[in-house]
Amino acid sequence: MAVSVREVAALAGVSLGTVSNVLNRPEKVAPDTVARVQDAIDRLGFIRNDSARQLRAGRSSTIGLIVLDASNPFFTDLARGAEDAAAEEGLAVLVGNSDESTRRERTYVDLFEERRVAGLLISPAGDDLSRLERLQRNGTAVVLVDRLADARTFSSVSVDDVAGGRIAATHLIERGHRHLAFVGGPFTIRQVADRFAGASEAASRSGALIEVIETGSLTVAEGRRVGEAIERRPAADRPDAVFAANDLLAVGLEQAFIMRGAVRVPEDIALIGYDDIAFAEATVVPLTSVRQPSHEIGSRAIALLTRQIGQVSAGETVAFEQVRFDPELVVRAST
Repeated sequence: MAVSVREVAALAGVSLGTVSNVLNRPEKVAPDTVARVQDAIDRLGFIRNDSARQLRAGRSSTIGLIVLDASNPFFTDLARGAEDAAAEEGLAVLVGNSDESTRRERTYVDLFEERRVAGLLISPAGDDLSRLERLQRNGTAVVLVDRLADARTFSSVSVDDVAGGRIAATHLIERGHRHLAFVGGPFTIRQVADRFAGASEAASRSGALIEVIETGSLTVAEGRRVGEAIERRPAADRPDAVFAANDLLAVGLEQAFIMRGAVRVPEDIALIGYDDIAFAEATVVPLTSVRQPSHEIGSRAIALLTRQIGQVSAGETVAFEQVRFDPELVVRAST
């Protein structure tokens, strides 16, 4: 059973108010009394309930971060960037993984609202942002990450994914590939849809064919499944280049091609991913990828969030801001 403040006060022989002052305003208490209360705290193993205290005060020193896929190193790096920047502001980051599920996302949004976090960073799993709009109307700052927001409703930090898709497809087309496949999904994830839109635009301009192979998730396992299906096709029916919506899919595709041995990368099928995670350079055939500045996305999102928290606290009108980075092509052996 948790030790109460009342028990600390009884052991130290002081009032509840004195214990509260020792915990929150020790400069107001005589040094010997502080020592006596601290000794009681140590002996009893008392742990202060900061969340309850913050709820009573209507404020918090924590922020929430909801990512699409915690197993994806891109989001791990993004979270690290947010955590590093938040620590400099005296804030702690609580991370939730929606696993690309709108249902799980709603659960985390509701949980963070109940905890009255100071603000929320989120990479939405879908296009229904009504819960986030309600959260913001109720005074909680919200910033979208890895997703461009409507400038009238949210601040955001993102990469131009349409441009990234265009860059990837153009790179393949310039190397002479005419039958491209886009592998990714579900298309309810805005980033997937935007990356395909850019690739489709580049293919249309050049007259190249681009087929769509939609996946149920953005994982290595899904990449392997698709790779095995492509490998089973007659050689004449296979694409000569594949653009995967993220690096995890691309890693799975490469594994399938290499393990089964019927498809050589890049001789038979060129392969390009997206995100440029650390694993991209370490694959058997180093992976060409479209780089996103993941750590910087996280840190810039914290800067926007803390600015918005300050505006809300001061009763000022929130000035929404969109930070958008340009993607960068990193060419390696897979193309």
